[in-house]
Amino acid sequence: MKSSLTSLAMIVAAAMLSGCQSTDDTVSTEPVKADKQTCEVAHTEVNDGEDCGVAKEGVIEVMHPIEEVAVDIELEKPEKTETQPVSEPVEVTDVWQYIANGFEFTVPDNRRVNVQRDWYLKHPEYMARVVKRAKPFLHYIVGELEHNNMPMELALLPIVESAFDPFAYSHGRAAGMWQFIPGTAKRFGIQQTWWYDGRRDVIASTQGAVDYLTYLVEMFDGNWLHALAAYNSGEGRVARAIRANEKAGKPTDFWSLDLPRETRAYVPKLLALADILKNRDEYAFAWPSVDNNEVIAVVDIGSQVDLAFAAELAEMPLEALHALNPGFNRWATDPDGPHRLVLPIDKAETFSKALDGIDRNERLNWIRHKVKPGDSLLKLAYQYHTTADIIKRVNELDSNVIRIGDHVMVPVALKELDQYSLSQDQRLASMQNVKRGEHKLTHEVKSGDTLWELARKYKVSTRDLAKWNGMAPTDMLRPGQELAIWLNKLSEGQRPDSIMKTLTYTVRRGDSLSRIASKFNVRISDIAKWNDISAKRYLQPGQKLKLVVDVTRLKNVG
Repeated sequence: MKSSLTSLAMIVAAAMLSGCQSTDDTVSTEPVKADKQTCEVAHTEVNDGEDCGVAKEGVIEVMHPIEEVAVDIELEKPEKTETQPVSEPVEVTDVWQYIANGFEFTVPDNRRVNVQRDWYLKHPEYMARVVKRAKPFLHYIVGELEHNNMPMELALLPIVESAFDPFAYSHGRAAGMWQFIPGTAKRFGIQQTWWYDGRRDVIASTQGAVDYLTYLVEMFDGNWLHALAAYNSGEGRVARAIRANEKAGKPTDFWSLDLPRETRAYVPKLLALADILKNRDEYAFAWPSVDNNEVIAVVDIGSQVDLAFAAELAEMPLEALHALNPGFNRWATDPDGPHRLVLPIDKAETFSKALDGIDRNERLNWIRHKVKPGDSLLKLAYQYHTTADIIKRVNELDSNVIRIGDHVMVPVALKELDQYSLSQDQRLASMQNVKRGEHKLTHEVKSGDTLWELARKYKVSTRDLAKWNGMAPTDMLRPGQELAIWLNKLSEGQRPDSIMKTLTYTVRRGDSLSRIASKFNVRISDIAKWNDISAKRYLQPGQKLKLVVDVTRLKNVG
């Protein structure tokens, strides 16, 4: 690819609907949000029932939890030469044209491709938004595909998967630009920790996608359409469909296989996009151009660093730095690596030299904490937004025991946590505050709580409850975790500012269900239901009762 310096405005965007890679049991493609006769795609209402049906066919929703983030990168322009030898090849200045020049797949003329192509052609605003997201990373991705001798059509796969959004996730637990689920990510060496999720790291996930697709095309004897179908719905499912056709004496090409609806639409989407890009002049389609220049660099940082500190050192906004490094979940990079940052190419060398002159201990902010009664490594980790292992390692502790009066050093964020707006915690908080109903409640998870039980209690669907909190319906809950619950109508005793917690109450001498209900502002019938007992049952001192209470209404409960 041709690399030169030029002026480029790069935009990392989110808040748009698209698709996902999955296992045998979780499949999806480009989603849309439908409401009666309208169909919202890329924040544009489409008042065409047929268009809406086409866009929605066989999909589940992929979420984009952040607003658009602009990353403006100004690079020096190269000096122009007055003459150029006639023998030199014509420079390809648009990376999309470079991609189209490398296409290998045959695009058939069939209804499944035609339907998808017609939809894209009718909605150029969708592609305009996708290209904005692709700008920072497209040149890099194309280079990786080229280095591994992959078909250039694969550069379009993130459009189908996530609309080029590294922060995208689905309720099938897929995440990132290439939409890896946790199991497949682990299988192909993509690291996932409390600090870091490589599925969202464009560098790590692109390498993972190359490895996975290479494995799939080899598994299916060089058949790329089978490999792409397997990337979407799992290699086992595609292999079974092929065997079933062989046994029945039917053709085994992709178009003849009995696959899920979403997979039957997934491959045609990619082929339709390739056909439009290859023939955009013929279709008169305004596919926005992207300069064919290298604009990002991967910088070795050697150790953990506060992202706010790194942003100041790079002389760029913290939000812009995090947008280029979406794999980091917290306020700092992972102490165990990867020790790298993606930076605008013109800032990389200056940043590296400045960082080399700073001691590793000075790359984080520290607090000297005096251990008080009740403190533990886990409590301090929660308090300072780090991990117990880090505190233990930094202080060279041989065990998890800390003694009252001792001092421990704890790394803490340089800025207030809400300044790290693209961190996992802040993205979750932003998502939980998106208005989904008339009233928002907060439920603090107690040991034993499940999404199914909570959905039943609050009379909402498990899927909605998971969606409001950035989870999959099958995810486990953690004690202390706070869940947002949106209701259109409050039950008796609930208030808009309710914070619901599950408590365990030990029955005292003289207690009755009526007295306990009055003390905690709950109903006798609810206590009976929560504990599977009769409302008329006599209580025994020492008996344990599960209570779900609004802590904002409690006063002096002993």
